[in-house]
Amino acid sequence: MTDQTQTEQIRSGKGFIAALDQSGGSTPKALKLYGVDESAYTSDEEMFGLIHDMRARIIKSDAFDGNRILGAILFERTMDSEIDGKPTATYLWENCKVVPFLKIDKGLADEEDGVRLLKPMPDLDALLKKAVSKGIFGTKMRSVIDAASATGIAAVVAQQFEVGKQILSYGLMPIIEPEVTISIADKAEAEQILLAEIKKQLDALPEGQQVMLKLTLPEVANTYKPLVDHPNVLRVVALSGGYSRDEANARLSQNTGMIASFSRALTEGLSAQQSDADFNKTLDASVQSIFDASIAG
Repeated sequence: MTDQTQTEQIRSGKGFIAALDQSGGSTPKALKLYGVDESAYTSDEEMFGLIHDMRARIIKSDAFDGNRILGAILFERTMDSEIDGKPTATYLWENCKVVPFLKIDKGLADEEDGVRLLKPMPDLDALLKKAVSKGIFGTKMRSVIDAASATGIAAVVAQQFEVGKQILSYGLMPIIEPEVTISIADKAEAEQILLAEIKKQLDALPEGQQVMLKLTLPEVANTYKPLVDHPNVLRVVALSGGYSRDEANARLSQNTGMIASFSRALTEGLSAQQSDADFNKTLDASVQSIFDASIAG
């Protein structure tokens, strides 16, 4: 079962969750933003090696510790890799006091009914067993909502909770992530439908069973406050979803009880070409601004 110390840190700690889980499709973009062009690698292995180097540099920075960062979400290859001779998840907890999570989804199915469901995960049981053996606390899986489609959103939430129950059976904490695309015209309407569907699923969980939620920052502040307060929710975290760090922080600070789980907004401004001093200074400022927004609500 999940470690009580880690559970309490996620439940009531001040800070946020770092999303370091870019996968195959998003890695080239993440590297480019980091100042590493596609000409710098010739294979997937080289590409994933470079992104691991970037993540290791972030994790080893003095700016990255449990005083402001409660947890970190890892890509499977990052979990399987090491930092200074230690498995990444072990290093995170023992050296940084940061709770390790794992991204488990295999990407998105094609859009249908205004949403993109999770692709099938036939090897999920094996991955969850491995996650337990590696000291992972919880998992994350992302679906996408592109329209205020009542039937589509219901399908996304039902699938997320179905997989969530499978994750819970391994003693792991699922982060359920039905992302609402920030650019859609009916975003606020989609968020109201999503709120109702999530609440329906939460109400059906057994007493004492908890999940986490990772949600797009809403159009109307505190839309998700009923979920923050729900007894079957350990914590509600927010994704940046393409907003700049400044806008994501501004929106987050208006939502009581939500904390950040930013990816691109966390690494904004970091570069492979920076000296360690400049890199650490930039990361420290980023971490502090996200921390401040996470505790502002």
